[in-house]
Amino acid sequence: MIINTGQRTDIPAFYAEWFANRLREGYVCVRNPYDAHQVNRYRLDPELVDAIGFCSKNPAPMFPYMDLLKDYGQYWFVTITPYGRDVEPNVPDKRRLLDDFRRLSGMAGTEAVGWRYDPIFISGRYSEEYHLRAFEQMAAALEGYTKTVVISFIDLYPKVRRNFPEAAEVTKAQRLTLGKAIIDIASSRGMTVKPCAEGDELAVYGAECGGCMRISDFERAIGKRLHAPKRKGARAECACCISCDIGAYNTCRHLCRYCYANAEPAKVLAQCRLHDPGSPFLIGGYRDGDRVRDVPQKSWIDGQMSLLPD
Repeated sequence: MIINTGQRTDIPAFYAEWFANRLREGYVCVRNPYDAHQVNRYRLDPELVDAIGFCSKNPAPMFPYMDLLKDYGQYWFVTITPYGRDVEPNVPDKRRLLDDFRRLSGMAGTEAVGWRYDPIFISGRYSEEYHLRAFEQMAAALEGYTKTVVISFIDLYPKVRRNFPEAAEVTKAQRLTLGKAIIDIASSRGMTVKPCAEGDELAVYGAECGGCMRISDFERAIGKRLHAPKRKGARAECACCISCDIGAYNTCRHLCRYCYANAEPAKVLAQCRLHDPGSPFLIGGYRDGDRVRDVPQKSWIDGQMSLLPD
């Protein structure tokens, strides 16, 4: 099976010590975001967990604990965008992140690390020309360290409109112009562009529009075939394999103004004060009335087939 860590928060950036403790103790508890007393408990056992998926804006705090991951398959997305602290107030310096990406690629392998350049929005400061210059510079810095770059254009969910009222929809003409240019740049640097939940309008220019975190991506990362059950993505338009996420909403202290997983900063900071690195839960602990379910788990690896070269 696959454990995901990055759909609701950034565990490597802010909760690396906690996750290391969970790996050492061999289990993690996850509170259902829609039913506060429903708790799923997962075993963190490499005999059962074939791969762990990460999505982070700052993977470096996890580096001291990488030995704990050596028996697990891994797939990492690292998000590096061109925005300043007016949009991403707590994201580290981008030059440092490029260095950290290259270091992570050296530890996990190029097939196990992808770059996310998203979400893309257009403003007076962050124009189309600005994006293309920034993307070219970043792609040059990451050439040879990944084969994948995921892009998406901003979605104005209610919480995004509230936290980022000046954000505007990216028009179709802008999407096509930027998308085509980004695909050309990425291709020249040995990368395939995967649009995230953007339909197939960029396929004609060479984008791979079948999903950005598919079972085939995990298979290439771990070098083995997986017999995975069919699962729905996080959104209706999402084709990715999203399951068993151990994070919690309203806990990412990057406080990016476009964030889909945070409500408002005050709620995030209040939640974070409840974090205990020794707890089996990311936030808080067991509560009276909890219904704890040990989730059935099994390996999906096909023992007869491998993608590794002979």
